Amino acid sequence: MNALIKSATIVDTKSDFHNKTVDILIENGLIKNMDYHIENTNNFQEITYPNLHVSQGWFDSSVSFGEPGYEERETIANGLKTAALSGFTQVALNPNTYPVTDTASAIAFIKDRAKDNAVSLLPIGALTKLSAGKDMAELFDMKNAGAVAFGDYKNPISNPNILKIALQYAQGFNALVHSFPFNKDVSGQGVMNENITSTSIGLKGIPNLAEDLQLARDLFVLEYTGGKLHIPTISTATSVALIREAKKKNLDVSCSVAIHNLCLTDEVLKDFNTHYKVMPPLRTQSDVDALLEGLKDGTIDMVTSDHNPIDVEHKKVEFDHAKYGAIGLESAFGALNTVFSTKKTIDLLTKGKQRFGAETHPVAIGEKANITLFNPNGKITFTKDHIISTSKNAIFEGHTLKGHAYGVISNNQLVLKSQP
Repeated sequence: MNALIKSATIVDTKSDFHNKTVDILIENGLIKNMDYHIENTNNFQEITYPNLHVSQGWFDSSVSFGEPGYEERETIANGLKTAALSGFTQVALNPNTYPVTDTASAIAFIKDRAKDNAVSLLPIGALTKLSAGKDMAELFDMKNAGAVAFGDYKNPISNPNILKIALQYAQGFNALVHSFPFNKDVSGQGVMNENITSTSIGLKGIPNLAEDLQLARDLFVLEYTGGKLHIPTISTATSVALIREAKKKNLDVSCSVAIHNLCLTDEVLKDFNTHYKVMPPLRTQSDVDALLEGLKDGTIDMVTSDHNPIDVEHKKVEFDHAKYGAIGLESAFGALNTVFSTKKTIDLLTKGKQRFGAETHPVAIGEKANITLFNPNGKITFTKDHIISTSKNAIFEGHTLKGHAYGVISNNQLVLKSQP
């Protein structure tokens, strides 16, 4: 793949051209040259967009597609296309398929379906068989097949001994273990955050305690066992404080937060829109403030779209019966860019790669072209027209976002929206 990118502002602190507007010459998937003006002597494809900015390729640590088993929600092919046009060059795929991705052959199937794609797919294997929380899955075999981490998506590990054994066992091959911070017994039949809003609209609440209690337990287990633990999508102020204290103890723990938990509160649920039914639930503004502070001081390691396509039959129902989940790849950058500066937004969208074993390439001469092209300015109202996913359960539909992605150049391929 050969191309000449014209007049692109570089947003990459590891690049010699950070904050500078330059041309980028790409030959055979490598950045051959960067300069203030490059002549197109080889008649390469020229890439020009309004207010074009370029950064390292973005990474998402938690996406779901559906295939195999739930192709009506999303296929791997269209999911990766969605990721590319949303600016992501690498995504970690959750094991919530049918059957659950809990064997080496299941990992191999997913990797085969995703091969030769511009977006690198990093499979997460299930921690327990069928993600049922009873018996540990074939972690070492899945690791050899290409799994980058192990966790039961949105299913908490109710038995702490399983987490203990998993953390001890995974140290033998330096594997990353996930534990979703949620206590089902404390949550009960709750469907949204427990607060004044849940009381006023008559929905059963999920208290912060359901997350905080489980997380505290997991950190005690980690302190006992050692190993590498990742806590996906925290949502409470207490969780931030617990992670902060754990890192002061030098525990090897990382965590993420879903972008919608940074931008929205439980007050949006007053009209019972099931697109807002997510797990963990949308919390209060005080929780949001703590999460934002946790990102600023480095307590929270990364953000995620927590992209989870759900078919209309499981969303367009009464709120109590709707499935949890929302799509977020298409809106991730625009939503995050309304909360943080563009520099911070890009920093957050490119963090977490090392934790998940993903390649990192700065925007520099001689490096592989693993880059995202985007416009950080301009406000848009996110509508169904912006959705590329098969499922349409977009949590930011109707919301005003700032900026948008043009696409990516990665793995010697180019996936871009039509040039003006």
